[in-house]
Amino acid sequence: MEPAARHDAIVALLRREARGGVVSFARLVAAALYAPGLGYYSSDRVRVGKAAGTDFTTAAVLGPMFGQLIAGAAQSLVGDLKSHALVEVGAEPGQTHYTAVASQFAELRTFRFGSTPDFPARSVLVANELLDAQPFHRFVRQDGVWRELGVRVDGAELTVEPLGDFSTSLAAEFARTLPSAAEGWIIDAPLAAEELLARLLSGGWAGAVILLDYGKTVAQCLESSPAGTARAYRSHQLSGAILEELGSQDLTCHVLWDRIEPILVGAGFNGVRLDRQEAFFVKYAGGEMERIALSGDHEATGRLRALTHPAHFGAKFQVLHGVRG
Repeated sequence: MEPAARHDAIVALLRREARGGVVSFARLVAAALYAPGLGYYSSDRVRVGKAAGTDFTTAAVLGPMFGQLIAGAAQSLVGDLKSHALVEVGAEPGQTHYTAVASQFAELRTFRFGSTPDFPARSVLVANELLDAQPFHRFVRQDGVWRELGVRVDGAELTVEPLGDFSTSLAAEFARTLPSAAEGWIIDAPLAAEELLARLLSGGWAGAVILLDYGKTVAQCLESSPAGTARAYRSHQLSGAILEELGSQDLTCHVLWDRIEPILVGAGFNGVRLDRQEAFFVKYAGGEMERIALSGDHEATGRLRALTHPAHFGAKFQVLHGVRG
């Protein structure tokens, strides 16, 4: 389907369910990302990589090395890997970076975006850029209060306007927790990521969780991001045009780490810690890093630098992790 036709079909879908011609921003993003047959993540095309037709890169494009480092870190966290399943949630089509280390675990389970994972009694949950791929709400400081933003879908063009009331109780609760900010300040909140993570951690399975993503705290967003952190990605180009070409570009915002960490703690995980990606691999997969560095494989050492150097993935991404016995 051509981008224009996909966009129009998503808008038509939203118009049918809009109250007064307006939907919440979170609903629009949910449709743009996950509407069956239309959403950005509902297709099987390859989105990650550097080849023509891809939209963005992640640490996983570095191939088997990424899986090796994750396996090394998992062993540091849980010990015996043979008694744990490696459960990847939010897998992209065509990626096989855990295949080479699958034999180190009891089994490998891979779940695509939008699927419902199941966990063996002992598991290591790994999610690379899953949380930032969830629908997000937008809030604006207006007339001295925080209001939720929506999108008017019944006009010739999509336009942003405040909702008359909050779209969900979770959105209302989030707004009540926000401190004051300058007039017009916007904050984006991936509240759906919090609900998703709570579901993933339910069930009482034991093991470790490793969440790799980019994010900020709420305070950091209110210090340095007056226009919010939402953006669109297409063809490796960053854009603020998040209401254009719905379904044909990725829509994302920063994870709010200070809201994610308590979910792990509340689910009984211990040693919950947020590290820069570089520091995480140095601390928990140092032996694997040393093996790669001393291998004499210049291509491999170059990929390792890209994964851990602060100018590349090392500082741009963070890793939230914890262990539940």
